[in-house]
Amino acid sequence: MKRILSGLLLLLPLLASAQYVPSYGSLEDSEAVAAMKEHVGYLASAAREGRKAGSEGEREAAAYVAETLASYGLDLLCDGDGDPFGLKQESGDTLTSHNVIACIPGYDRVLREEYIVIGARLDNLGTIGYQVNGENRTRIYNGANGNASGLAVLLELARMLSRSSVLLKRSVVIAAFGSSLESGAGAWYFLHRSFPQPERIAAMINLDMLGTGSNGFYAFTSSNPDLNNLLERVNATLQPVLPQTVALEPVGSDHRIFYDAEIPSVFFTTGRYPEYNTDRDTPDILEYDGMERELEYLYNFTMALVNGIKPEFRRDPSAAGETMAGVVSFFDCDVRPSFFRSDDPANFMERWVYAYLRYPQSAVDEGVQGRVLVDFVIDEKGKVGQVKVAKSVDPRLDAEAVRVISASPDWKPGILHGKKVKTALSVYVEFRLERKKKK
Repeated sequence: MKRILSGLLLLLPLLASAQYVPSYGSLEDSEAVAAMKEHVGYLASAAREGRKAGSEGEREAAAYVAETLASYGLDLLCDGDGDPFGLKQESGDTLTSHNVIACIPGYDRVLREEYIVIGARLDNLGTIGYQVNGENRTRIYNGANGNASGLAVLLELARMLSRSSVLLKRSVVIAAFGSSLESGAGAWYFLHRSFPQPERIAAMINLDMLGTGSNGFYAFTSSNPDLNNLLERVNATLQPVLPQTVALEPVGSDHRIFYDAEIPSVFFTTGRYPEYNTDRDTPDILEYDGMERELEYLYNFTMALVNGIKPEFRRDPSAAGETMAGVVSFFDCDVRPSFFRSDDPANFMERWVYAYLRYPQSAVDEGVQGRVLVDFVIDEKGKVGQVKVAKSVDPRLDAEAVRVISASPDWKPGILHGKKVKTALSVYVEFRLERKKKK
């Protein structure tokens, strides 16, 4: 980080509220729609090659986001290519990814030292090589909805907030997170290594997959009552679209990193769609008029959050990743559960999961791949149960991951204070398509 946030200048102390009103006077695209089409066109183009974490396409996307935010008048808190960080790979190599961080300072002398973070995922799955009749081809996972749509909305929301900066009591941090698909690495780096004052983050808004509004528009808060109350208050006013507050997480994303750090978080998304994690996720599937309505709602919600009462963090016992009453974390056991005489979860993955995993053929044909995060419990008798998907990739991959873990042979149960206990464990099940070697 190249600048110190606490030194942000005080802006004009205007106490006011505002609601964005888009212009529908022309049959042509509005300013917001035209801009979002331009953003998606660049970010999801074939030239970016799917923006895989650590790739040149991801770096170019980061540079584009940084340049756009600077042109919108935001104070960049990183270099032009973003804030770089390293990510160790299984091969031993280190890839370099980038976060893009910018700030709009608040005007209130006290509240400007608190921050609302608005983030969106920067990366996607990249490319994969394959052969047809002996001919080498490349499949590109453009990621138009996942997540060029969220980035496009983020950029235009940043422009609107920048124009309304004299109305912001708290400061707003705009973040595009690299390596999100790598277990939220970019968001983790931002919170634990890069941002100098994470304890001053009042709340986080996450934007991921916002381009298919005809499927619905959803808000997930991990059952935080303060955020739910704020959603109800905003929804009670005149809005172009209303999100449905859901108790079940539509899909895993960067808000989880903030939740784990006990920061109130709300995730906005239009949810799953048929082209999810396939090479058919291209700009032509996006519904830009719906994205503009979501943008207006997000502006109004953000203004209410920035200028309203700070939400308190409350853990949701039913949230993904939380253990239930009477269940001990795997790593808190005095003697951890063991599988075939090993308490290393990697042994379970190698000797059971990947030995018996069946990659669904329809997913192979469509090039669907990714890592499914699965939670499960090993009871006092060593039996595996309560298997559920914590971070989804695709319903077919999710179902296969749950199937193979549910069929696990018995473990040797964990022990705490001399007694056998129920133990919770989470593992990533990776579905990766092999690249065809070039001749």
